[in-house]
Parts: sequence; structure tokens; C-alpha cells
Amino acid sequence: MQRLDPVKFLGYWFFMNFFRFLFLTALITVFPMMVFSAEPAPPTQVVQNLHASLLGVMKEAKKIGYQGRYKQLAPVIKETFYLPFIARIVVGRYWRTFDDEQKAKFLEIFEKLSIATYAHRFDGYSGEQFRLVSEKESRRGRIIVNTLLIKPDGEKIELDYTLKRHKHRWRVINVTANGVSDLSLKRSDYTTFLKRNGFEALINKLDEKICSYSGKESSP
Repeated sequence: MQRLDPVKFLGYWFFMNFFRFLFLTALITVFPMMVFSAEPAPPTQVVQNLHASLLGVMKEAKKIGYQGRYKQLAPVIKETFYLPFIARIVVGRYWRTFDDEQKAKFLEIFEKLSIATYAHRFDGYSGEQFRLVSEKESRRGRIIVNTLLIKPDGEKIELDYTLKRHKHRWRVINVTANGVSDLSLKRSDYTTFLKRNGFEALINKLDEKICSYSGKESSP
């Protein structure tokens, strides 16, 4: 058996470990840069992306129909809005009384209703425009993006979006139209209904609303 030359062995060992050291050093240096350099889209961009998607759907509304609008808007709404957070807020103290199955059931139908509402409302295009007005910091590190929806007749609707940072992304948690908070309205309606009718009745009511939007007997 041929004996291994110790000098060659040491040279080989040094060569392999030296390049391993260089590789690990480069990885340690570059990887954090890759992770932390990817800044989340700013709040204004999140809102503008939503508006662009809504306009796109509005312009194709009649062609693709309700189901087409629902399908196109579903990923946009899920990406833009912090739906689990909103769902907890709108039911207030009742959230703590839900068991795990009820929480999952409510989150599922609330998500469907949120998408269905946008698919139902943005059902045509007549020259509407969205305009970005301003951005300002609110309490607890939240950001408010002020915008306008300008109708063809010149009417302007103030749409103010409140965004919260979650998992390195900005997500919408409330929309205020002409000073009226959608989150506050929903919280009042949902908690009042829960108090009077209970959980299952609320689920049935939300499902009926989804069906009325879709014009079908079952929700999407």
C-alpha cells in the first residue's frame, strides 16, 4: 500500500480549510445584507398597489363578472389587509369567548366577506381615479395614508388608510371614508349582533351577505 506523503497531506488539508474559511466568511458577511436590505414596501406603495388592482378589476368588471373579480381580488385583499387583526377587533371582547374552532370559522368567513365586498362594490368603470394626498405617522407607530377617490362628475371621496407593520410588512387595518371608520362601524354591528343572536347566527348572516353579493346560493 502506498504511503501518504505527510507534507502533501498537510498542504491539501490547509488548502481545503482555507477555502472553506473564505466561503463561510463571505456567507456570514453577505447573508445579513440580503436579509436586512430587503425593506418592506412603504405604506403609500401598499395603498397605490391596491388602487391599481381595483382600477384594473373595475375596467374589466363586466367582462369577467363577479366570480372573475373575486378571483383577481382575493390575493390582493389578503396581501393588503391584516385580516386576522381586523377580525379580532370587530368582534371585540367576544373573541375571547370563541373556542379554536369558532375562531378559525369566523376568520375564514370574514376573509371571504372582505373579498366579496370589494368584488361586489367595484363592479364597473366610468373614469374614476384615485389620488394620493399625504402620509403621516399616527399613534403606536401606525401610518395613515390619505387619498381621494375622484368620480367622473368631480365628486371627491376621502379615503384614509391606517396601516400597521406586521412581520416586516405594512398592512391596512382600517379604511375611513369621509370621516367614517369602517372598523368602528363593523365593531358596533358585529358586537351588537353577537350580544342579541350569538355566534352561529352571525356566521349565517355573513354567509347570506356573501351569497347576496355573488348572486348564488353558496359562498365562494
